Amino acid sequence: MENLVQDVQAQATGRNPRFLRNTSSAWGAALICLLIVAVYYRVLGKLVIDWWRIPDFSHGFLVPFFAAYVVWAKRATLIATKIAPTWNGIVVVAFGLAVLLLGVYGAELFLSRISLVILLAGLVLGFGGHQLLKELRFALLVLLLAIPIPSIIFNEITLPLQMLASKLASDLLPLFGVPVLREGNIIQLPLMSLEVAEACSGIRSLMSLFTLSIFYGYFMEKTFLRRAMLAMASIPIAIAANAVRILGTGLCVQYWDPDKAMGFFHEFSGWVMFLVSLGCLFIVHRIMLLFTFKRSAA
Repeated sequence: MENLVQDVQAQATGRNPRFLRNTSSAWGAALICLLIVAVYYRVLGKLVIDWWRIPDFSHGFLVPFFAAYVVWAKRATLIATKIAPTWNGIVVVAFGLAVLLLGVYGAELFLSRISLVILLAGLVLGFGGHQLLKELRFALLVLLLAIPIPSIIFNEITLPLQMLASKLASDLLPLFGVPVLREGNIIQLPLMSLEVAEACSGIRSLMSLFTLSIFYGYFMEKTFLRRAMLAMASIPIAIAANAVRILGTGLCVQYWDPDKAMGFFHEFSGWVMFLVSLGCLFIVHRIMLLFTFKRSAA
């Protein structure tokens, strides 16, 4: 009642405290956004260029939109969340800026980019409190999917995938009457050698499918465990799909036309197998639902 009287009196004098507070908050948020852009515009610009130029990370374009949707979908919960600013946010913000400086002067893009997520978490914590950060943690964590992993880790993942894809394909080809001899990531066929290069390791489809499985799990499941199960299921699905792709390429080399097999078919089959992988992920989800239904019926 007291606040209402104050608002009426303020309106009579032409000054509205709520309006002034809202305007002040809006200007403060705009200033913070401008400062973030001023500090991170080079980092973000290079990140977008990498999404565009490096096919392995092209899924990064989808991630910010998905994170924004997550925040929008929880708007009612966020509005109802108690705001309790804390000075701990300043510590997190300072840590994020320290990571940025370390990344910039150490020429490590991954640190520079991940520092933005840390900074955003610190701002949410500082201005909104622990409960607001808890509500926004998924949206913040999902932003990490848009950040390319460091080259040293990327190479450690890619090489084993190359070897695994080569082994699986060389084990399957003899079942279709194609004699093979594998030397590392080189599959010797009767007509030519088939090299499982870094681009054919399956890392691109693996990262894209893993990202999409998280999106799919968010929309289709409610519990963290089942979402995690879907995300983990995407890994063997992507590996198996890539092995089948290499198998198909080997069969086309042997029984059709080597030039066409290494050209149109090799590129087109990548899209086909990715769609098949999405279908397999859907089937896994349906099996999970069926298993849950049977347990509930029992």
